[in-house]
Amino acid sequence: MIELSTLIQGQDKLLPDYHADLKVVLLGTGSPRAVYGVSKPGVAVLAGHKVFLVDCGSGTVNQLILAGIMPQRISDVLFTHHHSDHNSGFFDVFISSWRTHVIPGAVYRNRTVPMQVYGPETTQAIIGQMEQSFAFDVNLRINYNKSALDGSRIEYHECNEGVVYNQDGIRITAFEVDHRPVYPAIAYKFEFNEKSVVISGDTIPVANMIKYAKGTDLLIHEAYNKEWLDALIQMYPDEAVGLNNPAKYHTTTLQAAEIAHQAGVKHLLLTHHIPAPAKTQEAADAYIQGMQEIYSGPITVGRDLMEVDLG
Repeated sequence: MIELSTLIQGQDKLLPDYHADLKVVLLGTGSPRAVYGVSKPGVAVLAGHKVFLVDCGSGTVNQLILAGIMPQRISDVLFTHHHSDHNSGFFDVFISSWRTHVIPGAVYRNRTVPMQVYGPETTQAIIGQMEQSFAFDVNLRINYNKSALDGSRIEYHECNEGVVYNQDGIRITAFEVDHRPVYPAIAYKFEFNEKSVVISGDTIPVANMIKYAKGTDLLIHEAYNKEWLDALIQMYPDEAVGLNNPAKYHTTTLQAAEIAHQAGVKHLLLTHHIPAPAKTQEAADAYIQGMQEIYSGPITVGRDLMEVDLG
């Protein structure tokens, strides 16, 4: 008889279920613009037995699986703000963490505890509406599929500035940034086993970033290349308004370098690229041109599924 495990699609890669140090995986490094091979924003942060998901644009579940993180491991989602490229994948994350079929040799079972959702003060109002929109589906999963009732629930934690999580040696602090007209918008600082990482979310340069990122091991900061964007505007003047808007509420690559310099961070990792650089060293070098003169530490152009282990 043929073994069932040879007939059913399994999981080729799984990250360990325990990490003694902080580890981050860039699930998506893009922006609202649809780009081939570049996913919408999302970062997985692994510490101890926990996996935290910071933002979840569309396609996040597939990116988690490609990264070796089964969605059942996600019971904590942290939003930086509520642009669609940062929250449109939440429905899939919520359902897939609660209702993913077991496979031969499965290590993780479906989430049976409420989803913990963190974010700025608008979070329950916005994600709550999303929750209402899939209530029909959730009701069927509970009453027909007999899925765990507690797993169908969401518990909200809203905080613009302060400690939002402090358990098992893991400390997460939220702090305000400036992404207006989107208000409020926040960033997060993760601390575990004497290592730290700050995830900026979307923002213009703010003093709060330098304050909270001071001396951190890794700063994951959004950045757009102003020279490239200006060139696109010259090429497509009819699209000038839409193309120029990022300059109003985002951070340039050179500004990100200045933040890293002032904060004295040990490593700067760029994400939320506008425009997205091609996957070549030549493009990466051009994207960060001029940054090294401002910040002398290591600068990395983030790519989807890139892993950084702070151990």
